[in-house]
Amino acid sequence: MHVLIAGSSGFLGGLLTAALRERGHAVTPLVRRPAAPEERHWDPYAGPVDPRVVDGVDVVVNLAGSPTVGNPHSSRWARDLEHSRVTTTRALAEAIAGAEVRPALLAGNGISVHGDHGAAEVDEFADSRGDALLTRVTRAWRDAAEPAAAAGARVAVLHTAPVLDGRSAPMRQLRLLFRAGLGGRLGNGRQFFPVISARDWVSGVCAVAEGGLSGPVNLCCPVTPTNAEFTRTLARALHRPAVVPVPAAAIRLAAGAMAPEVLGSVRAVPRVLMKAGHTFLDRDVEAVVSEALRH
Repeated sequence: MHVLIAGSSGFLGGLLTAALRERGHAVTPLVRRPAAPEERHWDPYAGPVDPRVVDGVDVVVNLAGSPTVGNPHSSRWARDLEHSRVTTTRALAEAIAGAEVRPALLAGNGISVHGDHGAAEVDEFADSRGDALLTRVTRAWRDAAEPAAAAGARVAVLHTAPVLDGRSAPMRQLRLLFRAGLGGRLGNGRQFFPVISARDWVSGVCAVAEGGLSGPVNLCCPVTPTNAEFTRTLARALHRPAVVPVPAAAIRLAAGAMAPEVLGSVRAVPRVLMKAGHTFLDRDVEAVVSEALRH
């Protein structure tokens, strides 16, 4: 199988590239800078992308986009967050739609697309509700893949939960915070907080690419913890107390437009992958945290 990856230089893109190559697949990075011989060049912000960029490719994976970490009080950051994801996805979807032989599109996305569902289990076909910032962004991001689906290409939308891995910046920051004794539940801690280990994210995406799956795919561990359960688990693993809760009012003030993502509840279930017989190595928060801290 030949896989074209936009965003291959990022943390997850690098892990996916290595895993696909280990499984015997050819991987070509799709880059905006001048391309090396083993790469392909594109500029999704300069207008339509030439469909020839996907020639001879079986699967296109889009992981490109500006960082989700930023100033939640900045309207420019919010615009860039949506624009980068929607533009890159739509450009690839339209290129695929215009190709003579249409490869599959695995479109990166976020678990926030579901919105706040409280304690109810949320599989891939649950409704998307609410108007929180990331929920709005992920809806537009999801819809940007439609040109490829309308043209008959296989399209899978990857609803990715926060990926916990000690090599990534978010987990390094959490580790420092908890080791300083400043970790604690957020709000009342009863909100469900989906997570996934890096190795399960990679194997899940490989399963989608190789197994012909299409439509929405939740990438999260099968047993979603509450925020309080996650906090206790991480604190215990780092041999630190978790006694500094952050009141919801303080979160709303500090996190601004991102507060609903912190206080909202998504009890996500990776139903599509489980029905396909996929095996998760890290099924619950204790396993996910343990795996993350190995790195």
